[in-house]
Amino acid sequence: MTESRFEELPEEDRPRERLQRHGAEVLTDAELLAIFLRTGKVGVDVLTLAKSLIKEWGTLRRLAVCTPWELAKVSGIGPAKAAELKAAFEMGCRMARPEAEKLRVDRAGVIYELLGAEMQGLSYESLRVLLLDTRHGLLEEKEISRGSLNESIAHPREIFRPAIAKGAYAIAVAHNHPSGDPQPSEADRRLTRRLAEAGTLLQIPLVDHVIIGAKRGEHSPYFSFREAGLL
Repeated sequence: MTESRFEELPEEDRPRERLQRHGAEVLTDAELLAIFLRTGKVGVDVLTLAKSLIKEWGTLRRLAVCTPWELAKVSGIGPAKAAELKAAFEMGCRMARPEAEKLRVDRAGVIYELLGAEMQGLSYESLRVLLLDTRHGLLEEKEISRGSLNESIAHPREIFRPAIAKGAYAIAVAHNHPSGDPQPSEADRRLTRRLAEAGTLLQIPLVDHVIIGAKRGEHSPYFSFREAGLL
C-alpha cells in the first residue's frame, strides 16, 4: 500500500483546488496544514492526518513550537516533512514581526508586538535579550535560556555578554510565563534589580523587562517593569 495523496480525496474537498477557487483565507487550519504535508500515510488521507495533528496539539500555534524531532516521530510525518513544516512555521513568525530595521524598542507594547505571538505559544519559559542602538533601534534578539527562570541560569553576565560583544548601547529583556499570568514573581523582581545595577556599572542601561503572559479579557497580556515604575 502507498501513502494517500490529494488525488484520492473528492475534488471538492481538495485543499489546493479550494484555495485556487476561493482563496487561502477560506481554508481551515487543517486544510492549510494538509497543503504543506502533501501526502498522508498508509490508509489515511492527508486531510485526515492534518486534522489529527491539530487535534493532538490543540492549535496550529502549539504545533508550530514543536521541535523537528517531535514532529518527525509522528506516524506519517518523518524528518523531511517535519523540516518543511518547521520552515513554514518559522517563515510565518518572521513575517508577523515588524520590520526589525525600522523598529524602535522604546515602549513595552513594541516588545510585546515583537515577541508576544511566538512566546505565548511556548510551553516552557524563554528568556530573550534585545540589543539596542543609541536610538533604541533593534540590532538583534537573542535567546539566553530555556526552562524555569532562576538566577543561576539567568545571570547578568549571560544577559550582558551578547550586548558587549555586539557593542549595544542598551538592552531590553523579555521572558514568558507559560501559566498565562504575567505578574512578576519575587525571582523576576530580584533579577530585574540585578540587571539594572549591572547595566549602570557597564553603562549599558536596561530599558525594560517585559513579562509576556496570555490575553485574558481586558487585562494586559504583559507586565512592564518600567511602566510599573520599578525601573
